[in-house]
Amino acid sequence: MEQNEIDALMTDVGAAELAAPEPVKEPERAPEQVKDEELSWDDVKEELEQVKSATPAPKTEVSEVQFGEIKKSDKAGKSSFDLDFILDIPLTLTVELGRNKMLISELLQLGQGSVLELTKLAGEPMDIFINQRLIARGEVVVVNEKFGVRLTDIVSPAERVNRLK
Repeated sequence: MEQNEIDALMTDVGAAELAAPEPVKEPERAPEQVKDEELSWDDVKEELEQVKSATPAPKTEVSEVQFGEIKKSDKAGKSSFDLDFILDIPLTLTVELGRNKMLISELLQLGQGSVLELTKLAGEPMDIFINQRLIARGEVVVVNEKFGVRLTDIVSPAERVNRLK
């Protein structure tokens, strides 16, 4: 198509209308709807003051909480604290046979039948953890064809506190 054909088509459609299109009317908006460019800092302050004065802040009552004392109970002649509510809390027990550090390249070379050397010596007590906290040491035993651990040493409370530091 040549330029003169394009010009002829444009005059047929009304090139005068295309050159000067009608201005687009903005939709009417409520007086409180204002563009961000039209807002001033004074307008924002004024609106904040109106909101504060219109809705008073709800008053919150604060009272002191009273906790009851843990009482001793007499069960089968023994006096103990009534702490039965903590007996059903689940804990995770982990027995650590040993550890080793390796590079990713060594990890990728592992296959079926590979042997990993651990830091602990054969016959050395294993560490027993409850929720990742060392609580005891023990030795491996077999019970009904399953592995088990016989406790040989319980970590003292003082030692447990020192490990937390």
